[in-house]
Amino acid sequence: MSEIDGYWRGFVRGRWVDAADGRRRTLFDPATAEPLTEVALASERDVDDAVAAARECVDARSLVSVRPVERLRWVMGIGRELAARRDRAAHVLSRDSGKALSEAYTEVDGTIRYFEYYGSLADKLEGTSIPLGDGYVDYTVPVPHGVSAHIIPWNYPAEMVGRGVAPALAAGNAVVVKAPELDPLGALVVAEAVEAAGLPPGAFNLVTGDGPRAGAALVNHPGVDHVVFTGSVATGRSILHAVADRAVPTVMELGGKSAAVVFDDADIDALVDSTRWGIFMNAGQVCSAMSRLIVTPGVHDEVVERVAAAGARLRVGAGIDDAELTPVVSAGQLERVRGLTERAVAAGASAATGGAALDRPGWFMAPTVLVDVDPQSEVAREEVFGPVLSVLRASSPEEAVAVANATDYGLVAGVFTRDLDRALWTADRLEAGQVFVNEWYAGGVETPFGGVKRSGFGREKGQEALRNYVATKNIAIRVGSHHLQ
Repeated sequence: MSEIDGYWRGFVRGRWVDAADGRRRTLFDPATAEPLTEVALASERDVDDAVAAARECVDARSLVSVRPVERLRWVMGIGRELAARRDRAAHVLSRDSGKALSEAYTEVDGTIRYFEYYGSLADKLEGTSIPLGDGYVDYTVPVPHGVSAHIIPWNYPAEMVGRGVAPALAAGNAVVVKAPELDPLGALVVAEAVEAAGLPPGAFNLVTGDGPRAGAALVNHPGVDHVVFTGSVATGRSILHAVADRAVPTVMELGGKSAAVVFDDADIDALVDSTRWGIFMNAGQVCSAMSRLIVTPGVHDEVVERVAAAGARLRVGAGIDDAELTPVVSAGQLERVRGLTERAVAAGASAATGGAALDRPGWFMAPTVLVDVDPQSEVAREEVFGPVLSVLRASSPEEAVAVANATDYGLVAGVFTRDLDRALWTADRLEAGQVFVNEWYAGGVETPFGGVKRSGFGREKGQEALRNYVATKNIAIRVGSHHLQ
């Protein structure tokens, strides 16, 4: 594909740059396991340069000295430029990450939407006036943090750039992005749109490197004022330790083990449709995937039969061919998913469909539905990040909620029922940052997203996310030393 051909560089100070030491990384096609292209492999020196570029932009006040409408135009301009590259971006993303072409288009459209949404809010981030009585004027000002570092996950390498970078720029921060090492090309196409949109040099910088070297250098860098991370709990903890001494504010989205509670009166057709997106989209590599179904007795067997049949019917193949079940991102990820599944079966679960890696080139896991899963087992409590659905039983609403909450995660959850009172009762008791009722992934860019417990803290998406990218400065003025006569 011509979209992939060539060698891809990082983006610093508005220019495309090689790694300082000239090193490169080979990327592989998840559908064939064959080499795809090469990308610059950033080192600590490259991170230093990117942070310095962002700091120069901050110190020059290039983003905050202009009227906010200029930031609005810049950020919305990125969305327009990405829209002009929509076909190229989707094809690059599909080949690099392995996801279905239609899902890649959806991701590109979502990325565009973030730049539209937050760009339109750049001139609406306001302070407040606080009454203190005669002789005082008191007001607040939202002040950007400065240099905002973004560690991007590999499951949505373009959209997660938009989700964090758009509000950061709209609020007046300069950003440094560390693209995912496994599939950085989606993020690099966003950088192409940034270049075309004409932002001030250093406002947006992107390095392509691995986590232990480039990622660690970025979060440990003394020039970074703010960190946004999406990824594993283990990496999130290491980042929090790294920034603790400097008291750097962070936004952490650390994954989930999300459950849908299915009651006897649920619309099973709607549930089966939701599983198509909830657990099999992007081969289950979604932080908020519907990884567990907790089902009451009256519909348990029907749910298992229909969901397993729907999974078994999925057309398996390469993302660029727009298959319904695509490969996972790497050989290591396939091994992890297969290992968790095999251990679950050895511990007493059974596979209603799937349960093994597929015997074909590339990194494909069969769509899998596990039944008779122990709520305390590894597969019921830990994130799989693959197309593996665990079905658990619950004899009452109270037990269903207890089983749903019996993990250390709390990102999203779901309820399927026709009874509004039962839906509200259940949603109120589920420990999650977002609850879907009768449709998995209901909501959108406009709705706040983030977790509780080990799923992290801070909110992304919606107007609430803008507050992650500013600190509130209060200014109190004594306007007179005596009363007027």
